[in-house]
Amino acid sequence: MERFLAPLSPYLYAILRIVAGIMFAMHGSQKLFGIPGDKDPVELASLMGVAGVIELVGGILIAIGLFASIAAFICSGQMAVAFFMSHFPQGWNPLLNGGELSVLYCFLFLYIASRGAGIWSLDSLLSKTKRKDSHRFA
Repeated sequence: MERFLAPLSPYLYAILRIVAGIMFAMHGSQKLFGIPGDKDPVELASLMGVAGVIELVGGILIAIGLFASIAAFICSGQMAVAFFMSHFPQGWNPLLNGGELSVLYCFLFLYIASRGAGIWSLDSLLSKTKRKDSHRFA
């Protein structure tokens, strides 16, 4: 079958990375600051507080594409831990134990970690700047 969106692949990947990063950062801001929504912030020096920091900082780094592979790998691990600590004890099936989002984020971030930031990212911009600087002195 023809991949009719193949020419758009780098752009669609960038949009996926940006949207996933923003959504993940929003989970962190909700834990840490209670926004968006009407939730009470969690204690910073708690497991949920640490999760909130990882989600907020990691999500922002993924969205802007700065150290995206490392940030995505850490966020993927956090989602695996979240699934096995919070959801798996209620049964193995993510559709039944409420862990579907944790599993999706885990594997999405694992993919981003393996692929890197791609276009429209600070990682890409910085690597181009480094290449231009290295040619200047060669």
